[in-house]
Order: sequence, then C-alpha cells, then structure tokens
Amino acid sequence: MASTKEYLNFILDQFSDLEEISYRAMMGEFIIYYRSKIVVGIYDDRFLVKPVKSAIDYMPQATYELPYNGAKEMLLVEEVENKEFLTGLLKAMYDELPIQKSRTQK
Repeated sequence: MASTKEYLNFILDQFSDLEEISYRAMMGEFIIYYRSKIVVGIYDDRFLVKPVKSAIDYMPQATYELPYNGAKEMLLVEEVENKEFLTGLLKAMYDELPIQKSRTQK
C-alpha cells in the first residue's frame, strides 16, 4: 500500500513553522528533508525516522518498524498530531543526521 498525498500534506502542515522543508516522492512513498538532510520517511502512511541516538532519547518508548521488506528498522513516530513534538524531534535529530551526497551526472 502506498502513502497518500493527504497524509503527506498533513505532515507538511505540521512542519509549517520550520523553514527549508521539502519532500520527494519515491515509489509511492515520501521522503521529507529538513535543511537538505533526510529526516522522515513516510511509508504506508506511517511516519518513520532513523534510529539515531537523539531520536531514541527523544522517544524512548518508540517501536521499531520496517518501512518495507529488506530495509533497516526505523522508529515509528505516533505523536503526529503534536506539532511541537514533531518540530522538536526534527531539531533534535538534525545535527546527528548525515549530509546528503550530491548526485553526479554521468
């Protein structure tokens, strides 16, 4: 099952107080970027983040889920209705996330 555009728009609205939020559609799912770093994956209308230390500390009770078969486990974020919580999570994770490698043209 693919994620819906309605769910994506709801999540993007939750980040309306942040600048430099963008997204990319990928095979029926969505990747959300904050200041050019991947911060969120939306898979089957589930909000998942990488299990970096800051995210684990921010959400100690979070469960691990697979975004798709063969992928690494990610943390399920269930407090998607709480705008302040989500904004705080992204800010807490930001420094720990890798910088995206730029694509090179062949």
